[in-house]
Amino acid sequence: MDRANHSVVSEFVFLGLSNSWEIQLVLFVFSSMFYVASMMGNSLIMLTVTLDPHLPFPMYFLLANLSFIDLGGSSIASPMMIYDIFRKRKVISFGGCISQIFFIHVIGGVEMVLLIAMAFDRYVAICKPLHYLTIMSPRTCIFFLVSAWMFGLIHSVIQLAFVVNLQFCGPNVLDSFYCDLPQLIKLACTDTYRLEFMVTANSGFISVGSFFILIISYIVIIVTVQKHSSAGLSKALSTLSAHITVVVLFFGPLIFSYTWPSSSTHLDKFLAIFDGVLTPFLNPVIYTFRNQEMKVAMWRVCRQLVRYMKIS
Repeated sequence: MDRANHSVVSEFVFLGLSNSWEIQLVLFVFSSMFYVASMMGNSLIMLTVTLDPHLPFPMYFLLANLSFIDLGGSSIASPMMIYDIFRKRKVISFGGCISQIFFIHVIGGVEMVLLIAMAFDRYVAICKPLHYLTIMSPRTCIFFLVSAWMFGLIHSVIQLAFVVNLQFCGPNVLDSFYCDLPQLIKLACTDTYRLEFMVTANSGFISVGSFFILIISYIVIIVTVQKHSSAGLSKALSTLSAHITVVVLFFGPLIFSYTWPSSSTHLDKFLAIFDGVLTPFLNPVIYTFRNQEMKVAMWRVCRQLVRYMKIS
């Protein structure tokens, strides 16, 4: 049956973040600053990894792809949120809402696998340094990348399969600034308790499972290093600190949202802003702040670009 025959909802209305003009102004300024900064930071990482031949291939290849994912993740909902902040009527079409959900889950799935791949890369580099280039070959890196995109696409398609035949014939107001499945399902003209549980369980299980895989891998690295050399433990912790911080920032809001659903829409909105605006900004900062190799490479690339602009 054609969707138009059983669905009279053609658009959804967002309530947004706040009705206070002062809060809207603060949100607009900070959201715009963090969005532009995340775009510039992640673009610079991608450019540096692409142009600088001195950076080791496996680790920085994965980092560049993580930056690409962060670019996409921050661009799914943030531009529309910033544009809608001062608008009285904030709407999104039915197709636009479904597309937003699709890309949110694709990006989320890809990033989970990339973070696991980066943890494996650090495990090999720290625990099996003599075999690092053999194990983390270009073929292995491409395998991780293809697997990440396949996982993201499959996860997103499965999530959308839950709602593709739902009927939306009445309420169309979402107390949010973007579309996501839990809130969208509640607007359907049918009993959705079981469906809500399945969607939450699916995303929650994947998030918690991936998080525990990463935590276990970091514990294995630390224990292995400690057994061989207690002096090398501080170096390993220094190397892993950036990865662990990014993992906590990424999975924290996801796990909280899907495994501990809150009745507070204000908390949900804060977690959504944190995950969609702040995390893509913090990732390049975290990965470059204590990484002297990356900072030197960025400086080299910036000098090359300035020199090229002067010549042209």
